[in-house]
Amino acid sequence: MPITADYHLHSSFSGDSDTPMEEMALAGIRKGLTQMCFTEHQDFDYPVSGETPEGLFDLNPDSYLYAFLECREKYADRIALRFGAELGLQPHLSAKNDAFVRAHEYDFIIASSHLCNGKDPYYPAFYEGRPQEEAYREYFESILENLKSFENFDVYGHLDYVVRYGPQKDHGYAYEQYQDIFDQILTELLQNGKGIELNTGGLLNGLREANPCTAILRRYKELGGEIITIGSDAHVPGNIAASFDRAAEMLTDCGFRYYCTFERRSVSFHKF
Repeated sequence: MPITADYHLHSSFSGDSDTPMEEMALAGIRKGLTQMCFTEHQDFDYPVSGETPEGLFDLNPDSYLYAFLECREKYADRIALRFGAELGLQPHLSAKNDAFVRAHEYDFIIASSHLCNGKDPYYPAFYEGRPQEEAYREYFESILENLKSFENFDVYGHLDYVVRYGPQKDHGYAYEQYQDIFDQILTELLQNGKGIELNTGGLLNGLREANPCTAILRRYKELGGEIITIGSDAHVPGNIAASFDRAAEMLTDCGFRYYCTFERRSVSFHKF
């Protein structure tokens, strides 16, 4: 396996996973990984509904850190474990997210857009009553707004995440439809020294390509982008490092020769 570091993983410290951290670590070891970074969810102000109780995506970083340190020490001779978080960005939360990051010594921070103007594109209501393209465009514009208000992260996660859940998913979707927005997003990231993530989780949701799609990866490289991490977005052991061989092929086709890992927010580059 050319990629041996999974940098997007969730355990029972995330509101949408029931898997103990140790089970995730052991599964990564069995799959031959050399590094794993836990990136537990922190989504402040996630809307409450019948399906999502208050505080579902509020992380307890102290409990998380305590369990992580125990796990890291226990398996130190078998795998390098990293302490990370996945922040759900919204412009009004910039100060709160910044304080969260500064409160602990994280190895790695993913910035993600799980909500768009207070609405979760996971649910059909986000798309109802309008063309899919309009909903997607609103989501991508919200990413640009987030980037202009928050910088304390390392990579932006699954840039076209919204296509996982649209009525037609990534059918009828192409980078060229939104090139004006994506080029602004990528330029903003590069100007601030930030990277992007190649997230293979969408392939398990029936997408034709990973998140983001190949055209975005290629454009990022054309614009000078080099920092890219690979993450499965696994919430259960069986999905760890899923489709990583395909991810390596995608990156190679786009001109990448390295993937990245982080320790104490400092990047390292690894050849495929």
